Amino acid sequence: MSMLNSEEIHPDNVATEGDADKPALVRIGKLTAAEPLGEQGVVFRGENASLALVGVAEGILRLKLLIGEGDPLLDATPAILPQAPTGGIALTEDASAYTFRAAGLRAVVAKAPFGIQLFDGDNRPLASVLGIEWNGKRSQTIALAMEESSHFYGLGEKTGFLDKKGERYEMWNSDVYDPHVPDIEALYQSIPWSIHFRYDRPAYGVLLDNPGRTAFDMRTRNDRYLISAETGALDLYVLAGPTLKDVVSRLAGLTGRTPLPPKWAIGYQQSRYSYMNQEEVLKVARTFREKKIPCDVLYLDIHYMDEYRVFTWDPVAFPRAKEMMRELTVMGFNLVPIVDPGVKKDPSYRPYREGVQNGYFCRKLEGEIFIGPVWPGPSAFPDFTDDRASTWWGDLHVHYVEHGIKGIWNDMNEPSVFCESKTMDLDVVHANNGSPKTHGEWHNLYGMLMSKATHEGMKRHLQGERPFVLTRAGYTGIQRYATVWTGDNRAYWEHLAMSIPMVLNLGLSGVAFAGPDIGGFSHHTTGELLARWTQVGAFTPFCRNHSAIDTIRQEPWLFGEKVEDICRSYIGLRYRLLPTLYALFYETSISGLPIVRSLLMEYPDDATVYNLCDQFLFGPDLLIAPILRPGTFSRAVYLPAGVWFDYWTGERHEGGRWILASAPLETMPMFVRAGGILAEQPLAMYADDAAAQSEPLTLNVYAGGEGQFRLYEDDGSTYAYEQGAYRLREFRWLEQNGAGTLRCELAHDGSLHDRETEEASKDAAKQTLRIVVRQMPSSPAQATASGASLREWTYDAESQQLHVIVEDAAGSFELRFF
Repeated sequence: MSMLNSEEIHPDNVATEGDADKPALVRIGKLTAAEPLGEQGVVFRGENASLALVGVAEGILRLKLLIGEGDPLLDATPAILPQAPTGGIALTEDASAYTFRAAGLRAVVAKAPFGIQLFDGDNRPLASVLGIEWNGKRSQTIALAMEESSHFYGLGEKTGFLDKKGERYEMWNSDVYDPHVPDIEALYQSIPWSIHFRYDRPAYGVLLDNPGRTAFDMRTRNDRYLISAETGALDLYVLAGPTLKDVVSRLAGLTGRTPLPPKWAIGYQQSRYSYMNQEEVLKVARTFREKKIPCDVLYLDIHYMDEYRVFTWDPVAFPRAKEMMRELTVMGFNLVPIVDPGVKKDPSYRPYREGVQNGYFCRKLEGEIFIGPVWPGPSAFPDFTDDRASTWWGDLHVHYVEHGIKGIWNDMNEPSVFCESKTMDLDVVHANNGSPKTHGEWHNLYGMLMSKATHEGMKRHLQGERPFVLTRAGYTGIQRYATVWTGDNRAYWEHLAMSIPMVLNLGLSGVAFAGPDIGGFSHHTTGELLARWTQVGAFTPFCRNHSAIDTIRQEPWLFGEKVEDICRSYIGLRYRLLPTLYALFYETSISGLPIVRSLLMEYPDDATVYNLCDQFLFGPDLLIAPILRPGTFSRAVYLPAGVWFDYWTGERHEGGRWILASAPLETMPMFVRAGGILAEQPLAMYADDAAAQSEPLTLNVYAGGEGQFRLYEDDGSTYAYEQGAYRLREFRWLEQNGAGTLRCELAHDGSLHDRETEEASKDAAKQTLRIVVRQMPSSPAQATASGASLREWTYDAESQQLHVIVEDAAGSFELRFF
């Protein structure tokens, strides 16, 4: 007989009647009082807890639960930006409820049973809080009303389709190398944000600012969805619409917008795990140029380092790294090396020694440095919640800047650790600048704070140039510091298909600069899959081909001439449309709206598009309908209301219906909305290639409707635009009584700053534009210009294209064809 001890009667091991299936839940209970909380809020006292309601910014209301006595603390995580005061608040009371007005919203808070009805500024029902409850371990859950007509979007980087209704997802940054199938609830990024959309109600969004383990459950009940936090505070922001675009823009105001990247970072990028030595890197670069396939970026994975020590070079494989960089620079390439957070435990290794001596690494409460195994072996991890450690880490990147490197790839920053839990121990204590938090409470912030430290360090040392940071892990607000790729996908057709709603929902979650690994990282791709994925990747904001060490290589020329030609053609199309793409990056930097969009964003009244995620919009006017299955050479394409033109043939289609589009391997179906305007430049081999400036810019105007386009231009590399050194022209195409008018308004012209002579300014002001009005059914008899010089115009009856060359077109002007 084995000996037992008192552990056998530990209360957690003893079941009592009736509690086996039912955790002890506690609710707020009847409200007993309402008290002011600062100038922007009110705290409602309940029998078992208090709830704060705070007007954060126009259209944004914050709800924060406090279990216990006192007032809820209104500090926020680094995800939330400081907000301007909303103005006054108002509180009234009757026998059954309190009414709280703030931030242009109205909340009716029922006393018993507790509940909240939220209304927007036009008194339209917005959201309904049905209840809040928690168990003895303080895991907290809020229930909000859901209807049959409800649809859910956002939730960051999640598998599955566009509409998340009927699904449940966890927010816990996880290194998931196994196949990314729809029932995986957590991946590398955690953005606890959901948009609730109904066709007959204003849209709204909810953001749970809690970087611990949280969950969004749209599966459990038909009348409600649940948002829960396993640890930390239930701290919820409700963002009003009324439109989907309004909700996304408010999120950008709350958590930040994607800043303008350097132009080279939006070009095509080639990676491999790994390019093993500097001669291999240079050979790949030379081959791109010899084969005239545009490319801006090559990557170095972990094998460039000396025994996987970050901030080092392998002395055998990369003995002349600066010499390599100089040759790459001459060819127009940027190099982006991987930098992981794990710092090898080695007293002779300077970063480890400095981190230990200055207290920069994550520790247990008792003072022991957390050591976990990753690529270098036993490693320490910087505590990025400590500003001192973050500054130190950022300044270590001067090592790369001195080599001519302007971009960094942050990987393994969930953080991933080679142990049973696959991450850092949950009882590690982060300093958090004097307000300590356990890793269990702060886990999802680690990757974002690493990217923040990297971005800020590179910016300090790049002498006015914009850095580029790519990250695998992140949290709400990651878009302020880094580009996101969707992690270690596989060369499966299913992963190609799943990447589209993943990128669309990242865009709806504030992360505009995102994309998957083209071709698939793991498994072996095929020429057909690579061709089809490259066609899609040419239109995703982040455009990188990447493959794993144990797979066949994926450079575009390795699958025969046909696949090579297809890849060259679509990568080249991306470069020709770079002025359009850069303008879309400008738009997202000021509005927060995504670059690639679900059709829902532009056509919210069309129920057909509510879960349509095998096609998308590149900006508002260009519809992309990729092929997502092997051996498929046609597909059904849904065209929303209006007139659409086949990008390749010019064939005219009435929208509001499905059509069958032909799609041989060399063709991805694409359609342009009538009235759409696309800016195009000459083909270049890289973003700063002088060939891109050798000929005039072309504006492609699609007749048959009205439209507008804002062309943004700056130097593409520095922060001079922040001091006004950019040009912004707003083009508008109008049609009336058989006449077409193209108007250009010069909204801003700072591109001539710092010119020393008036003559130089006059020369710089001259600009030639080529304008192609496509699908114009008949030749105009006359063409006039005001504010610019109309050099020539011709009409091609066969292609129904009007070709115009206009000079001195740097300012405002008007062209009229009739």
